[in-house]
Amino acid sequence: MRERPVVSVFGSNDLSDAPETEVICEELGKAIVDLGCKVACGGLGGSMTAVCRGARSSDGYQSGDTIGILPMDDADAANPYVDVVIPTDLGLFRNMLVARAGDACIAIRGGSGTLSEIAFAWQINKPVAAMSSTGGWSGELAGSALDHRRKDVVADLANVDDAVTWLKDVLGL
Repeated sequence: MRERPVVSVFGSNDLSDAPETEVICEELGKAIVDLGCKVACGGLGGSMTAVCRGARSSDGYQSGDTIGILPMDDADAANPYVDVVIPTDLGLFRNMLVARAGDACIAIRGGSGTLSEIAFAWQINKPVAAMSSTGGWSGELAGSALDHRRKDVVADLANVDDAVTWLKDVLGL
């Protein structure tokens, strides 16, 4: 494992109808950096902006702690809280890179893009969890095995405190 583990966060690109989920994303980003980890995400809006903003609010924040893996080749499209911008020009195929970047992966809410990231993380044997209280695919898949490939389940995280406990366990912090 890296000196500073990376936690990939998957989630909705638009949270305009879910201010409570935006708060959870910010709290999660802060908690991840408080644990001494970095955050990777898709680098755009909604949950990605909120988790990066939260990461930057941590007293432990260092430049380089927020990583945005963009679907387009325009680095300027990244949200303003991303430190390391990786423009891929891969479109939705970048979702595999977001899953691959994390030593552990957490989904919040989410539509079909988040669903693909959860599936990629599952298939490449990453520890994967979902914030069940936020709905979307996260609510649907939390506590479930996606298929026969693994003996575990997508960990069900009810809140940020559960996420911290889970990350400490799976990352050995």
